[in-house]
Amino acid sequence: MLRVEAGLTGKYCDGVSRRHFVQLGLAGMGSAGLPAILRAKEQSAELGVVAKKEASVILIWLDGGPSHMDLYDLKPEAPPEYRGLWNPISTNVAGIEISEMFPLQARIADKFSIVRSLYHNQGDHFTGGHYMLTGRGGASGANTAGKYPFVGSIATRATGPRKPGMPANVAVPYAMSIGLRPGYFGANYVGIQHNPFETEGDPNSPGFQVQNIRTPQELTVSRLQDRHGLARVFDKMRRDVDATGTLAAMDRFEQQAFDLVTGPAARRAFDIGLEDPRLRDKYGRHSWGQSVLLARRLVEAGSTFVTVHFGGWDHHWDLKAGMERYLPLVDQALAALFEDLHTRGLNDNVLVMLCGEFSRTPRMNNGGNGGAPLSMGTPGRDHWGNSMFCLLGGGGVQGGRIVGSTNRLGEAPKDRPVTPSDIHHTLFHVLGVDPSLSFINHAGRPVPALEPGRVIHELL
Repeated sequence: MLRVEAGLTGKYCDGVSRRHFVQLGLAGMGSAGLPAILRAKEQSAELGVVAKKEASVILIWLDGGPSHMDLYDLKPEAPPEYRGLWNPISTNVAGIEISEMFPLQARIADKFSIVRSLYHNQGDHFTGGHYMLTGRGGASGANTAGKYPFVGSIATRATGPRKPGMPANVAVPYAMSIGLRPGYFGANYVGIQHNPFETEGDPNSPGFQVQNIRTPQELTVSRLQDRHGLARVFDKMRRDVDATGTLAAMDRFEQQAFDLVTGPAARRAFDIGLEDPRLRDKYGRHSWGQSVLLARRLVEAGSTFVTVHFGGWDHHWDLKAGMERYLPLVDQALAALFEDLHTRGLNDNVLVMLCGEFSRTPRMNNGGNGGAPLSMGTPGRDHWGNSMFCLLGGGGVQGGRIVGSTNRLGEAPKDRPVTPSDIHHTLFHVLGVDPSLSFINHAGRPVPALEPGRVIHELL
């Protein structure tokens, strides 16, 4: 694998731009590290772990931190500087209200549930992201390196893909947390081969193709087969002198990668152009909507964990413009996804999750960011990890439920506090993954897969 620096991402509120990297595979095989990714299934067998369920997960990651007070936990009776700009509306479930910016979700609230009492008390993007994606602390703005593996990487190492010929862990269009790629979506010490397989590109583009699973333009499948055979001949001598058997074992993974590139399953699943144009319209003809539709195609084809990246939620100012731009896109894509999964009979097998690294301050600021009021724009909200939300639905999670609540100003859990680890234990329960698994870290010490926590039984 090659990691090639390819410019800079946009700046986050700390003023630091994150370097953007692109992974390139060997053109001769037309793949990007697929042999390594496919090792997950065999390694799970070595661990003696066999998933009892066939569920999959679609995680929609709101990178930058969405405000609970403006989405799913509105406080209409709070003072104006707290309650924000929008009113709550009723849903098709009695007693559940969400933002008026979510009219489509309001019609299908019986298909999802909301945890309103999630918290980790961290106001640093990196610390919060690390908690939400790995279940542990250890990262900060001063030291952004990931210390532990992404829970999705752990889960897919244990399960492998749900169907042969598909990558188990996928990110659309890329795995990125707080500008770091793969950041806290990285597998860390469980092995980089368990990092998400990134589609890259924009699924909404007319010519969208996933470069990593198609044959190079100059090669037909028959020529690729010839090249594959030739490469094995050239490798024979060095494999003959390998006393450990490691290189011989790699043959199996190379063959699986070859089958993925030349076989129909993955290439068909990644071809979003095969979808009915009317369904594509329903998801929304924008990058976010089409990314979610592609995620549905992937779990239906056999991927186990698919993350969809929605970035741009760091609204310290101009909250109104940001929410009016983003919330309709989320509403359209999420409502279409739940309805599509239900229509296809997949709702019991696919867990959908929507969350970010933290929330925003319940009290709105004056738009000055330390300067004169409104000097940076209209008011916004700052960092807040003391009260957050996570939306979950499908995969055995019951819809139309609210878990926990926050106090009258939305500042902290009032009842039934939930931690990121509780979310992860629930996730593992849905996937059928043993939460007591341990992995050897870089220091040679066993580390439990999850921090102590409990399954959120009210959802099941």
